[in-house]
Amino acid sequence: MRAVPLAILVFTFALTTVCQAATVRVAVASNFSGPMKKIAREFEAISSHKVVLTFGSSGKFYAQIRSGAPFDVFYSADEQKPTRLVSEHLAEAKSQFCYAVGVLALWSANRPQVVLNERTLSQASFSKLAIANPRLAPYGAAAVEVIKTLGLWDALQKSLVQGENITQTFQFVQSGNADLGFVALSQLQLQPETSANTYWIVPDSLHTPIRQDAILLNRGQDNAAAMALLEFTKSAKARTIIENFGYRIPDSD
Repeated sequence: MRAVPLAILVFTFALTTVCQAATVRVAVASNFSGPMKKIAREFEAISSHKVVLTFGSSGKFYAQIRSGAPFDVFYSADEQKPTRLVSEHLAEAKSQFCYAVGVLALWSANRPQVVLNERTLSQASFSKLAIANPRLAPYGAAAVEVIKTLGLWDALQKSLVQGENITQTFQFVQSGNADLGFVALSQLQLQPETSANTYWIVPDSLHTPIRQDAILLNRGQDNAAAMALLEFTKSAKARTIIENFGYRIPDSD
């Protein structure tokens, strides 16, 4: 008789056993807010569980978790912070996996007539360039890496404005407080008025891949909803949602 993988048993049991309905509290990197809201709705629709989402910068979540914040699961915008939490005995190592690979885009909300590309940065025909705080937000760190790879760091430093996270960075550009900004492609998928001419997808060769990892925190180890949500995130349905929001799915994990 063929053995059933333990992960499938846990997922099925958690979804079908009403008496074990639970609430899972989830810390989610702000770039992933769109797909995570949809994943949570789909998960709740097929289970007896409740999902409570909190969005913010991965760096702040990391600090909060270390200070005892009551989260069961962490969807980070990078792989380093979950790995650190494991080394600090605050998360379950075997649960860590890459749920998405982020795509960085250079965007302008007010220049629909301008075709953006890497030359846009070197021409410096703008006054403000928004990036997320590179100390707290992996998308900000990737933006800094792109600027340095292009050899433009010294030239553009005076133009930079920093958002606390990728959501605030997006708002800077959307409001016109910044002419351009490095944002997550997933954020642009939510903007029906955004045309192909208003953003440039940054080539992967210009920065380290933005591998985004999820992990089960110590507080969630006995929470059926926490384990089931992580397994659902690996499902074909969830991965389709993630891809539709402009992320890449990792080849294997």
